[in-house]
Amino acid sequence: MLREVNSKPETGNVKAVLFDLDGTFADTAADLAAALNFVRASRDLPPLPLAVLRPQASHGSAGLLKIGMNVTPDSPGYNSLRDIFLDHYASHICINTNLFNGIKELVECLERRAIPWGIVTNKPHIYTLPLMQALGYAERAACLVSGDTCANAKPHPEPMLKACEIINVAPENCLYLGDDLRDMQAANAANMRGVIARYGYISSDAILENWDAHAIIDHPVELLGLIRA
Repeated sequence: MLREVNSKPETGNVKAVLFDLDGTFADTAADLAAALNFVRASRDLPPLPLAVLRPQASHGSAGLLKIGMNVTPDSPGYNSLRDIFLDHYASHICINTNLFNGIKELVECLERRAIPWGIVTNKPHIYTLPLMQALGYAERAACLVSGDTCANAKPHPEPMLKACEIINVAPENCLYLGDDLRDMQAANAANMRGVIARYGYISSDAILENWDAHAIIDHPVELLGLIRA
């Protein structure tokens, strides 16, 4: 159910929609969890259930290795574990990954209305492009801005502004849909209206009202309620 939670004045008609990738556009958790469990198997550890790993899926290899192997980037051996994770993920990037229910219909509606859409993700380009190609949406997106496209990743506004530059739409005329606090921080810093995808990889204890979002949705198609005809 669409719920607007921020009383910021409307700054202009919506002329573009930008999406986070993992946990917002595509449900990648199963393949990311499989990569983490491959790492665990390499160390003779049993697999962890998807339900445990799913809330960390938006945080990439670092988040998953922290919960699955109790390591951080500063830990001894972290780089070796990360390499095992990434090598497995790269070769199994779209085995059990699918679009979230409703994304296909939302994208089709945006395209019918000639509203450009694109991806702004912290996922490195080496994984963003093949994943979007495997899903069949790489050529349809007006932009693919990855975590290493710019000098800074989200929550810095630079990737958001890069996307606006590519699609030639002012930030105030964009909606950004994401499932993480950093998504809303980046949107606000770029003067975009951030919308929380509550259906994504959000932990049960998250207080979404504190994320300073423009709205919260439970289903992708609800985003259309924020776009004037």
